[in-house]
Amino acid sequence: MASVTVLSNASCFGQDVAIRQFQLTADEPPSMGGDDRGPTPTELLLAGLGSCKAITIQMYAERKGWSVERVSVQVESQTVERQTVIVAHLTLEGDLTEEQRQRLREIGDRCPVHRLLSAGTEIQTVLTSIASAPTE
Repeated sequence: MASVTVLSNASCFGQDVAIRQFQLTADEPPSMGGDDRGPTPTELLLAGLGSCKAITIQMYAERKGWSVERVSVQVESQTVERQTVIVAHLTLEGDLTEEQRQRLREIGDRCPVHRLLSAGTEIQTVLTSIASAPTE
């Protein structure tokens, strides 16, 4: 199970993000009213997808003994006919056949984050409350 904690900080829209032992900041650019102190939530999501694809490809290639020197994934979000589309541009460097390149592209599409996003994952928001001091 993956778990992330997000807590508002002193910035207008800034958020402190805790992931295991890592601390990140999410924010919005000034054009959206933020202070631009970190990537936007959408950018973080796209980074997660690109990272997952690259890691999955590297693991598979290593297991197969294929010569992959570098994996590059550029991920962007586009709006096409009022529908959001995520496009991942994959570049594979190494001594690979065309068949191996195609197989690695397919494997990248099977990474956990790709599957999570393309499955139409249900999101449940549970409201928790903080007990306030009793008034007298």
